[in-house]
Amino acid sequence: MANLWWGFLAFASFVFLLVIVLLATAMRSAFAAGESSQISPRGGWYLVLGGGVVLPLIAVVGLVGSGLWIGGVIARDEPASGLTVEVSGKRWWWEVIYYDGAGKEIARTANEVVLPVGRTARILLTSDNVIHSFWAPNLQGKTDLIPGRVNESHITPAKVGVYRGLCAEFCGVQHAFMAFIVEVREENEFAAWLADQARPRTIPDDPHLRRGLEVFLAYDCGTCHTIRGTPAQGKMGPDLTHLAMRESLAAGTIPNTKGHLAGWIGDPQAVKPGVLMPPTALEPDDQEALLAYLASLD
Repeated sequence: MANLWWGFLAFASFVFLLVIVLLATAMRSAFAAGESSQISPRGGWYLVLGGGVVLPLIAVVGLVGSGLWIGGVIARDEPASGLTVEVSGKRWWWEVIYYDGAGKEIARTANEVVLPVGRTARILLTSDNVIHSFWAPNLQGKTDLIPGRVNESHITPAKVGVYRGLCAEFCGVQHAFMAFIVEVREENEFAAWLADQARPRTIPDDPHLRRGLEVFLAYDCGTCHTIRGTPAQGKMGPDLTHLAMRESLAAGTIPNTKGHLAGWIGDPQAVKPGVLMPPTALEPDDQEALLAYLASLD
């Protein structure tokens, strides 16, 4: 990619300088010779054909050909990966699914991608609504998520850290609030995190937390959301099995705190107009129990 960019820059600089030289030459000739110096009709025809058709055509073919060739080289040289992550663009959030080597789902989360440092991850990109674009500027280039198609990208993080990503293709009214993070961890920390993410929930023993789960199910939250290990098995919204471990809510729109979570549940449209989640009016005791239960999903 760097070689392609430098090549384009060198060629464009050459064309720019050539045009400036020709322009200066023409102006000098015009001022020196006056109106009596004019090019012949045949010479003008050759100039237009050569300079306006042939040379630009050669340039375009050369630049497009070099781009396609380098793209092919990049595709052929992608390293083998034992880690496959599917990222699906939703309205307006990101679903993240981890698979093992046999293609079996390990864990499912939302808006936060965790990867091991120094290891290549194969990223499968899909969308079930409109075109999105997956872009973590410090890690890789943009790759579109196109409905009905699976595009592929590869990320090999070189440094441990947290990298911000975003949707780089206008996808609707909340496009500007469709962010994600990529957290790069050491290999052993990543393995422990993934094993923990694969862990389902159990029905809580604490009566207050159990009441929270009952509220979650009674208000039909499980119709859209999954909490693995419970009757909540909805697929429309983010998987909430480990909600308390996430840094933010609504694809990076608000922090994952008790107050913001309460506001989000009560009136999502006030936070992110146009989202598919409806408002939920709760009695104070029910709200406290639900928030306590969701806070326990670590």
